[in-house]
Amino acid sequence: MSLSSELWTANQDLAKACLEHPFVQGIGDGTLEQSKFAYYVGQDAFFLEAFARAYSIAAAKAPDWIGFTTFHNLAGGVLEELRLHESYASQWGVNLHSVEPGTATRRYTDFLLATAWSGDVGLTAAAMSPCMRLYAFLGEELANGGIPNHQYDDWIRTYSSGDFQPLAQQLESLVDNYVTAKALVYSTYRYAMFCERDFFQAAWAES
Repeated sequence: MSLSSELWTANQDLAKACLEHPFVQGIGDGTLEQSKFAYYVGQDAFFLEAFARAYSIAAAKAPDWIGFTTFHNLAGGVLEELRLHESYASQWGVNLHSVEPGTATRRYTDFLLATAWSGDVGLTAAAMSPCMRLYAFLGEELANGGIPNHQYDDWIRTYSSGDFQPLAQQLESLVDNYVTAKALVYSTYRYAMFCERDFFQAAWAES
């Protein structure tokens, strides 16, 4: 089993907790309050900007050209995701330029950027991989049996699509190729999974 697979398997409890969270289930069946989703859109746009920066920092540190180009390609995928959020923002009346990050958002972005600046590219990939793998998992699970027709179907369609899965796999390949300190990687990956759970909880509770 690859290291990225080991990490994902070791954190199935948190993956399941995210899937079963009322925020995610509300997206799945279309019952989530619009105000909660609007809050999430703004927070996630702020998060994704930090995510793109972390990719760029890692690209600059990459020890070879393959790593450099892969991190840059992944940053491009985040820019595409941000365009989706701009569409959501217009639809839900969210001004992405005036978003103030909540505590859970800031904790997550500070962790990612600190890891990208201070750690090697393997550790950075391990810190970022939970987000990509988790969203691919949530999209596939929510689309199981067919994508429903409701106000959040674009979200499900995006993260269950054949375009998103390869991005998660590319990032996991970087984990497998560049990780050196495995003990630190396991704790870093799990902390990111906790951040994902807390991100959904904040959107559920704070809006």
